[in-house]
Amino acid sequence: MSSRSGSTARRRVAARRRAVRRRRITALVVCGVVVFGTLALFGALPAIGGLRHAAPAAAPRRAATHTAPKARHVDPNATVTLAWGGDTVLGSMYGMPPARGMTMLAHVAPLLREADVGWVNLEEALSNGTSSKCAGSTSGACFAFGAPTSFAATLSASGIRIVNLANNHADDYGAAGQASTLAALRAAHVAWDGKPNQIEVLAVNGVRVAFLGFAPYKWAARLDRIPAAVALVKRAAARADLVVVAIHAGAEGSSAVHVPHGTEYFLGENRGNSRAFTRAVIAAGADLVVGSGPHVIRGVQWYRGRLIAYSLGNLAGWRTFGMGGTLSESGIVTVTLRADGRLTAAKWTPLALEPPGVPVIDSSGASTRLVAQLSREDFGASGARFQPDGTVVLP
Repeated sequence: MSSRSGSTARRRVAARRRAVRRRRITALVVCGVVVFGTLALFGALPAIGGLRHAAPAAAPRRAATHTAPKARHVDPNATVTLAWGGDTVLGSMYGMPPARGMTMLAHVAPLLREADVGWVNLEEALSNGTSSKCAGSTSGACFAFGAPTSFAATLSASGIRIVNLANNHADDYGAAGQASTLAALRAAHVAWDGKPNQIEVLAVNGVRVAFLGFAPYKWAARLDRIPAAVALVKRAAARADLVVVAIHAGAEGSSAVHVPHGTEYFLGENRGNSRAFTRAVIAAGADLVVGSGPHVIRGVQWYRGRLIAYSLGNLAGWRTFGMGGTLSESGIVTVTLRADGRLTAAKWTPLALEPPGVPVIDSSGASTRLVAQLSREDFGASGARFQPDGTVVLP
């Protein structure tokens, strides 16, 4: 072989070696880019030279339960005291009390004022001259509850800071009556709960308290649609330290003192499944459930360490409600909750309605004995127990 041929062969070998090295380098670069990009995508690399990696996806929010800490932003030992009264009708087509109802609430106002929050079921519209659902009715079986808008000031003056509007009489004066009710309450600095999808959050002693109200009507958050109610309670639990729920549920009248199993009906209406509903919302994050609707007292139950007071009866109703026997027995339940959801005190104050529907504190304690009896009969071991002075025995 000539020297020239040998030189050519050597150049060819060198060229092949350079080509192999280039392919190897290219492969290493490609692999590095892929690995770097993958790590950056999943957040495994810090920012380098101004290149910012994508943040890792947030962990899914855990459903609110009573095993998770509730008060993330406040002292968990901070407390809130609530006083709940039942069905309240200041005035109606059947008559108006004097002094815009101030004297009618005079005996219970101190109880409502002593609490951080006085809370009742306002079972009427506040409206001036709007036509009611009974306009033109001649059946004698139509009942429209409504008072002038000026009566809203009576609520705040009596210690009522928020009212539940999830009930069957909130729409007695139609959409115009509902609008005037909200305007009157707003002007009187009284909050409300119970409208569809509404979560009303009040700051009380530095604690965020979410108020929700439910009833089986289209103008309210729906009591008869439990999955939707559960979802609303979970949203409330994510926004507040405490979640308290009002229900307007059940049949009505002197024979409706017991909480049945299953769905209740009254006058052809689905009035909800109170047992299933209350348990579902407590499991979803509610810290207290209080009730109205039957116009009589119902029992009180413990569930997962939370209190359920199914009905407090009629708080006040000027010439509005039937009276006598259990229809005249009523109460106010006052509870103290820590910011972490634990109930530290509860007391039942017995009331009696005197004609024409004025609540007075009942020194005989008749309604305390009645609620204790109903709690045992309906709920057995989970029923609340009461001391003679109305103090609820904590579990």
